[in-house]
Amino acid sequence: MPDQSILRLPAEEAYAKELKALRAADNHPRPPNWLLSPRAVATYLLGGQLEDGTEIEPKYYGSRRLIEVAVATLATDRALLLTGIPGTAKTWVSEHLAAAISGTSRLLVQGTAGLSEEALRYGWNYARLIAEGPSEKALVPSPIMLAMKEGKIARIEELTRIPSDVQDALITVLSEKILPIPELNTDIQARQGFNIIATANDRDKGINELSSALRRRFNTVVMPLPASLEEEVTIVKNRVAQIGSTLELPPKAAPIEEVRRLVTIFRELRNGKTEDGKRKLKSPSSTLSTAEAISVISSGQALATHFGGGEASAADIAGGLAGAVIKDPVQDKAAWLEYLETVVKERDGWNDLYDACKELTD
Repeated sequence: MPDQSILRLPAEEAYAKELKALRAADNHPRPPNWLLSPRAVATYLLGGQLEDGTEIEPKYYGSRRLIEVAVATLATDRALLLTGIPGTAKTWVSEHLAAAISGTSRLLVQGTAGLSEEALRYGWNYARLIAEGPSEKALVPSPIMLAMKEGKIARIEELTRIPSDVQDALITVLSEKILPIPELNTDIQARQGFNIIATANDRDKGINELSSALRRRFNTVVMPLPASLEEEVTIVKNRVAQIGSTLELPPKAAPIEEVRRLVTIFRELRNGKTEDGKRKLKSPSSTLSTAEAISVISSGQALATHFGGGEASAADIAGGLAGAVIKDPVQDKAAWLEYLETVVKERDGWNDLYDACKELTD
């Protein structure tokens, strides 16, 4: 039984019952070493009901075709690159894809500006290397090497944060499905089922472009922001409920009305116009993603639970709202104050939110 004190279980443990039920009901063709068929993987991501009545909770709200393309890519010899602005569920989708296909999402490389080639290929236990010389026992495999040996999915987070010369260490792995180990005069040959899911965002600073040679090895799927207000509200509401359950916050601490107001604000500022399209707005420099909306609501939920009346009010939501919008203290603040005066102040029933935000911003 999962340890309930863990803040966030990996997907394969958190949704173990669903994955087990899907495996039992799955009668479609499975690629070699896949635990589920592509059709069942898509059902796991998008949700549905099995013949035995088991409800599969949606993990991703959005285009079915997009998920089908991502799953189908992993059944070929092409790797998958999920790209888009921060907060579009790239990491979330990659984790669940790996869990459904391979049974583990833990073969993970976290991309950073200081990442070395060893993290993508292999390293050495230097104490053993000095004592015994190069040997298989002295070798420290990377998650990529382990995935090749076991025929599983490996994940690379923030691929474009990795220096370009280090990124190119993947070219032979992706094209030839071989990882050479010249020190041992051998190589690792990938087993069936091996593939890579990488994520990258195109908005943050400090990113490195992929070489054309490496980009050709990936099929790129662009993860969009939620298409409609109601879709985004549903995503925020469900994720906040999951986070609140883990943190043992009351389930009614975040009223749906407050979630809808916050999502409306984020969407309007992000799109540079009001939802009805009647007024143009200045957009701040912040991304105002769905992930940030979840964070603001969760923060308001915690404020209401521990320092308020138990149900998130406008004042609780405002506590994190200004900080999410204002990243540049000059331009963003001006855009936010203008939005407060021209939109929030004029809306019926939004006076409480206007007063709370104005008090914190002034």
